[in-house]
Amino acid sequence: MLQVTLKGDTLHFGEGFALNFQRTLRIPDDGKTYPLPPGLGTFPVNKVEDYRDRVPEKWVKDGGIFIPMYQREALWIRFTARHWKPNAVKVAVGKINAVSGKNWTQELMRDAEDYLVCPPQPWLDGINSGDGHIRQFVAMPLGMGYTVEGQVTGKEEFGGIQIIVYEPKPGKFPDEPPQRDLSQMRTRILSEAAPPVAAYAAPAGGTEMGLGAGGKMKQKIYPDPHGIDTWDAGNYGRVFVHIVNSMMYRQITGKEPPQTPVTAPQYTANGLPWFDLYDEQMGDIAAPENLQNVQSVKEMDEEKGFQPQQDDSSVNVPDDQIKKYNIKSDDEIKDGDW
Repeated sequence: MLQVTLKGDTLHFGEGFALNFQRTLRIPDDGKTYPLPPGLGTFPVNKVEDYRDRVPEKWVKDGGIFIPMYQREALWIRFTARHWKPNAVKVAVGKINAVSGKNWTQELMRDAEDYLVCPPQPWLDGINSGDGHIRQFVAMPLGMGYTVEGQVTGKEEFGGIQIIVYEPKPGKFPDEPPQRDLSQMRTRILSEAAPPVAAYAAPAGGTEMGLGAGGKMKQKIYPDPHGIDTWDAGNYGRVFVHIVNSMMYRQITGKEPPQTPVTAPQYTANGLPWFDLYDEQMGDIAAPENLQNVQSVKEMDEEKGFQPQQDDSSVNVPDDQIKKYNIKSDDEIKDGDW
């Protein structure tokens, strides 16, 4: 088993893989496809064990960590991995696999690819919607039916995020020192980010959260370049990430959550960068029908007859504000550059 440790706000799986949860812009749900939004700093991460007398009893059984999010706030997951010795990673939201749309299982599936490989995958911003796109992860309270879990299963039992990281089998990859970490590039603009302003309304009471689907973003989920037999099914680390709203976070920790991030129109108006990848040479895992059919938070508002709860004004991102990077193919990664 890979040991899972928390250092600062970053989760480490064994010695070679790490991830954190990046605060970001909620892109408009307006039918347009947007480039990658920036990383605006990490969400604060707390261990369940450190607050076992204050958290729900079921959390103590699941263990793991928890993070605070505002209702309708977005996040993306940043991966840091060794370019010379990759990892396989499964991600679920409310125990629905974010890649395959299937119910959460510990095993890697042969019949439907349900995992990422890092590298080449540097991050994940949402659920697989196919054709080189994802629908952004957006936090919503459990019990309202907005989450991916609620729409796929008809109930909201789990919420949060579930992650398993697998090591490769011994001898599959060489041990060589790293040279470059592509996964850092979206977080280098933190010092450029506009100051936070209130953008989202938090619910009145403390509650657990799940992830629903937001706007459409250009992002591929790359197929495994090595094959499923590369991964050691018995050597893995896993974690349950609980999500709470701001009030519940205060109740548990006594701490203040971060301020809400800027809106996409405000960010863009300040001339700050968005991102894109040159990755035409990379494949894309097809989206399952159930994930393609998940309604967005905005669509759920309309179905329930609610007044618009968020600003989905279209944003025109100028080309000169989109920073573009190359993603490396497997052959190029083997040559020592990710």
